[in-house]
Amino acid sequence: MQAIVRACIAEGWPARVAAIIANRANAEGLAFAQENGIVTAVVPSQGKTREAFDTELAAEIDRHQPDLVVLAGFMRILTPAFTEHYAGRLLNIHPSLLPAFPGLQTHARALEAGCKVVGATVHFVTAELDHGPYILQAALPVRAGDTSETLAERILPLEHIIYPRAVRWFVEDRLVVADGRVTLTPGADGTPDPQWFFGENA
Repeated sequence: MQAIVRACIAEGWPARVAAIIANRANAEGLAFAQENGIVTAVVPSQGKTREAFDTELAAEIDRHQPDLVVLAGFMRILTPAFTEHYAGRLLNIHPSLLPAFPGLQTHARALEAGCKVVGATVHFVTAELDHGPYILQAALPVRAGDTSETLAERILPLEHIIYPRAVRWFVEDRLVVADGRVTLTPGADGTPDPQWFFGENA
């Protein structure tokens, strides 16, 4: 989230971050948002059904009338009604090269499977967990001696590159989704951008 906010400001996107919403009052991102003059809200999830929480969350989101909803460190499974409500304008990032290893413990599962390359994927969110049209992926090679912890540490900087980049493409109306695939239109200077990033030395 912080990487996206900083990129939005530094790169002068034609957009603003309308609000940062969390389900925990002690979420670190709330303090960062307040320090940067961004509206914050907390919608507690504890003790509520998924349906009840998602209804309250959607009501709070809609109060800010966003064009795009970005999930950042939000580790909850969303209901089909919620994902349908924001279809085509809800993004997430997952620490694997989807469709490989959706869900939790992605790095451990990749190591167990003997993967030679791992990475992260920014995608549109659908009702199916960690699926939806893929926007941008970043990859890096698995090193001898890598652990779940070292992979997470090495992949995180790549996430901080590709997530802001994908959000900016959405803001600039450059993402076209057809038949479950995302096409990226050329930028203002006509130069195409790759929809992948390889961090050889990350």
